[in-house]
Amino acid sequence: MAEKDKPLLIKRYASRRLYNTETSDYVTLEDIATLIREGREVQIVDLKSGDDLTRQYLLQIIAEHESRGESVLPVDVLNDLVRSYMTPGASVVPQFLQASFEMLRDGQSQMMDKMTAMNPMAKMPGFELMQAQQEAFMKAMTGGLAGGSGWSAPDGDEDEPEKGEDLDAIKQQLADLQDKLSKLK
Repeated sequence: MAEKDKPLLIKRYASRRLYNTETSDYVTLEDIATLIREGREVQIVDLKSGDDLTRQYLLQIIAEHESRGESVLPVDVLNDLVRSYMTPGASVVPQFLQASFEMLRDGQSQMMDKMTAMNPMAKMPGFELMQAQQEAFMKAMTGGLAGGSGWSAPDGDEDEPEKGEDLDAIKQQLADLQDKLSKLK
């Protein structure tokens, strides 16, 4: 299994500080939210007891976004969630939400696959380069949010380049693509 497929282990120390075991540094809730938006799965455990605290911290991230005025869920949905947790017996709401999000991710992925397969430009020389540029542009424009929507940057194990280097690389790729297109004419 690839390293990126495993959940990133975050340890919570007695001081309540969160420690990223992959990068060997302390992280904030916002850092964890950014990792999740980039498509990483995380697991947060208490160092001393070994208790899994992931749910608690994910709910805290959502609550902090809500408190800043960034609506995550409509009030009606929040009311239904509270009702489902207060209802005696097993609730189907958590399973329904999980299945709904899985269907959404699968649908987005299938749509992007079909769009790529049906695209007549896919056979054009330089299409892969153009597609990589488009994906990098989408990622830059959405601040990494596009990672869960079926768009992804080309795979690679290299470290994330600085933004200036990213822009230079995109400019170079665009120049290469324009050169290739001019040769086709």
